[in-house]
This record gives sequence, structure tokens and C-alpha cells, in this order.
Amino acid sequence: ICCFNLRNLVSDGAIFSVEFIKRTDGSIRKMVCRIGVKKHLKGGQKSFSAKAHNLLTVFDMENRGYRSIPVDTIQRLSVNGQTFTFA
Repeated sequence: ICCFNLRNLVSDGAIFSVEFIKRTDGSIRKMVCRIGVKKHLKGGQKSFSAKAHNLLTVFDMENRGYRSIPVDTIQRLSVNGQTFTFA
């Protein structure tokens, strides 16, 4: 799975759930999130390139903040009533 394929499944503003393996400790993380949210931006730029690190920047709906998901560790994605499982 790559970021481009993921963008085909999830459109900007659509709420979806994702399950992935955290790079920091190897634990499974489940999150309800959206992509394309600009309301809570504070200005400035990221200190890293999300694309270079194969990360997807999302807005965490439960914790009300931006998060980066490692695309290559996504296990499951649910959007619009459909669930996609990745090995």
C-alpha cells in the first residue's frame, strides 16, 4: 500500500478508522480520523517530509490533534461502510 493508493480510498474530509502498528513500540493503534483538515493548523512547516518517511498526516477525531500514520504498517482501514485489510 502506498500513500497514493490510500488517497484513492479516502477522500478529504471523510471520516475513517484505521488500525496500524506504531513504529515507536510495535503496538497496535486504532484511530478514527480524517485527512484534509485545515481548521486547527497553527502555521509554520513540519520539520520533516511526511512523504519521504512514507507517513500519512491525519486529524485524530478522538484526541483532536494531528497525527502521522506510517503507511507501510496499516493493517486495516474502514471507510464508507467498507473494510480493507492489508497484509
